[in-house]
Amino acid sequence: MKPRSSVFSSRPHPHLYEINTWVWLHDLSQKMNRTIRLGDVPDQEWDELQAKGFDCVWLMGLWERSPLGRRIARQHSDLQQDYAKALPDWQEYEVVGSPYAIRAYQPDPELGSWEQLKDVLRKLHDRGIKLILDFVPNHTALDHEWTTRHPEYYVQGTSRDVTNFPSQFFPIDTSKGIRYLAHGKDPNSPAWTDTAQLDYFNPDTRKALIRELQHVAKYCDGVRCDMAMLVLNEVFAQTWENHVKGDVCPSGEFWTEAISLLPDCMWIAEVYWNREWELQQLGFQFTYDKILYDRLRHSTPHEVALHLQADTIFQSKLVRFLENHDEPRSAVAFGNVRLPAVGVLMATLPGMRLYHQGQLSGKRIRIPVQLCRAQDEPPDEATVAFYDRILAITNEDVFHAGKWAMLTVHSAGDDSFSNVVAYQWTTERVWKLIAVNLSPMVAQAHIRLNGEFGIEPDTFPDYTLYDQFNDLSFEGSRKDLIKSGLYVRLDPFECHIFSMEDGIIKSAKR
Repeated sequence: MKPRSSVFSSRPHPHLYEINTWVWLHDLSQKMNRTIRLGDVPDQEWDELQAKGFDCVWLMGLWERSPLGRRIARQHSDLQQDYAKALPDWQEYEVVGSPYAIRAYQPDPELGSWEQLKDVLRKLHDRGIKLILDFVPNHTALDHEWTTRHPEYYVQGTSRDVTNFPSQFFPIDTSKGIRYLAHGKDPNSPAWTDTAQLDYFNPDTRKALIRELQHVAKYCDGVRCDMAMLVLNEVFAQTWENHVKGDVCPSGEFWTEAISLLPDCMWIAEVYWNREWELQQLGFQFTYDKILYDRLRHSTPHEVALHLQADTIFQSKLVRFLENHDEPRSAVAFGNVRLPAVGVLMATLPGMRLYHQGQLSGKRIRIPVQLCRAQDEPPDEATVAFYDRILAITNEDVFHAGKWAMLTVHSAGDDSFSNVVAYQWTTERVWKLIAVNLSPMVAQAHIRLNGEFGIEPDTFPDYTLYDQFNDLSFEGSRKDLIKSGLYVRLDPFECHIFSMEDGIIKSAKR
């Protein structure tokens, strides 16, 4: 088990790498021509993640999956269509079930053991990396031992519910007789028929879940909490109002109690519906920023900029991403043309920066989480080069220990300035200015600098700025810089990362 002395502080604005554990181990097994489980992963794999600057590794889908859920996943017609899109030659045995229908919080026997997990934790700690694992608070698998031993932990229905709403309730023979339990759901979607809905108005349910969390926390440094807003008292009551009317709403939130009992744990919430701030106030260090993702995909640059005007403390607790296991591959959603803009933006904003397995090589096929194998895809050289460059740049201390601030963008003669987003990172000695054109047209703008640097020497009328991302230098007039701000002209989806040390813009050689 993990001794508390081994816990170390992550640097601010950490980098998180999400691994689809089953697919990853399958790929390694194919590559090495032998079965690879957690304890057999070559050290080189962990070394590469360390070299890329990752602070945390999330082993998604480690816990024991449900045989009953596997059967449902294999027979689900809609899911079968997804399997065929992702893996045209898929076989039934390759459908291993959803990692979010958990039968037990123990490593799936096909993936590893507790001892192997302890070994992985030690290896990651040796490299200064934290381990993140899943916690699914809203529901369990249908065949979790609690469904028969402790059916009172779940939302109860009636035989009439099963008859009238067969996709929402199911009968089960328990130690206390036939019970009718609800399937897990969120209020806006159909029920997840491979799950059973936990009852958060039952104090015994909460106690049992906290015991599970306390055990899991011995083997990792943090938990990514699936659909964390569903167990808020208000949301739970609204979702299940017809079945918990007689129950007493707890005086406090589940998350408040859980987080207070595990203060050394890193808490990451998957959360939507504008409840990010609420969960941060309950103690989550990081909450998903789906709003940014959606605005990058579907909204104007101005709306992106408005989102980035939020309080810096709030933004520093957001999880920024271009893809994860729930979303389309970023190579499809954004394409190579947009990658310099959206990729640099995501990588240089405050908060946790999440990268998904396959993203760094430009994979285009989203893998349904029920599959254990992915289709082979050759790496895209341009994407590999992009991520190698941006990860190296953002591994610098200024992007973690520095102070972040938005910068004001003004017109440089037309309206295209509204397509430019600009901000800076500063320490006592280092200054970075990021300017991104989020549009498919040329944009020009003046960026008002905030005066936290010098322009020397006064006797020289010109200055030189180095664009670290593009490896280019730009010259400009000191007079114009002071009067109007820094002038930038950006091609479609182009970006600059201007870099300066010792707080001085260097004078151009004459």
